[in-house]
Amino acid sequence: MINKIVDKKQNLQQIFRSGVVHRIPCAYDGISAKIAEKSGFKAVAFSGNAVSASLLGMPDIGVLGMSENISHAARISQNLSIPLICDADTGYGGLMNVIRTVREFEMSGISAIHIEDQVTPKRCGLLPQGIPVVDVSEQVIKIKAAVEARTSKDFLIIARTDAKSMHGLENAANRARAYIESGADAALVMGANTPEELRYVASIVKAPLVCVIQESPPTTDLTDELLNEVGCALALHAGIARYAVVKSLMDVYKALIHEGSTLSVKEKMASFDEYNEVLDLKQWLEIEKYFLSNVI
Repeated sequence: MINKIVDKKQNLQQIFRSGVVHRIPCAYDGISAKIAEKSGFKAVAFSGNAVSASLLGMPDIGVLGMSENISHAARISQNLSIPLICDADTGYGGLMNVIRTVREFEMSGISAIHIEDQVTPKRCGLLPQGIPVVDVSEQVIKIKAAVEARTSKDFLIIARTDAKSMHGLENAANRARAYIESGADAALVMGANTPEELRYVASIVKAPLVCVIQESPPTTDLTDELLNEVGCALALHAGIARYAVVKSLMDVYKALIHEGSTLSVKEKMASFDEYNEVLDLKQWLEIEKYFLSNVI
């Protein structure tokens, strides 16, 4: 009756090694992750930006702690049958912090993390100002430690660099290559958003890429054909859930306060039955009934 725990890390490895890009929505809580699962996605990711907003009501400015992020992700992963990919920021500090971060995420049932080379406190990589990064030699050591700290090679380490905003694409691509040579499974170069930029990164990195789709040009113009060409294994749609929810809630709250009802925005809301379907209420009630009916 009760669903058994599956090896989600191996399932993610199969996706990662399939040779074709997989578009992955980024969620931020239990229900947004369950909707991704119910929609048929083979994996879901957590956006650190959206988790900071969800848990703290604050922007992505480096205030979300490791324990908060991991405990939140662990609770969600327990009720998912698909792999969960998490944003691990900078590894939350220095070398020893990175080692603990990897161990904690892996023990919590997470299937992959990405670690970035920003300085602490980190910032959202999409903010318009330049993003300071640590020296490449420092990040190489952190990536090596992260790889060594995992207990299973199926737990993916994605090395992210935010160097492009202040140091240019060439520097960012070379950093990504250095992180791959240090043992990372894939590279994510923030700011490499056009076909030309991604082709250049691919020519330098020569390893699987992870890309971030921002739900606005030029990233929305990146086709599956192009992403496959450059060896992109995962395309993370970072803002899809938070943007959709924020807009819908703004609209329905506005209707309620100005119109006194939600009749004009009814199509923006799920029904009670649809809501419970996402949460598997029927299955949970069947489990309860099964065990209660078999009490000695």
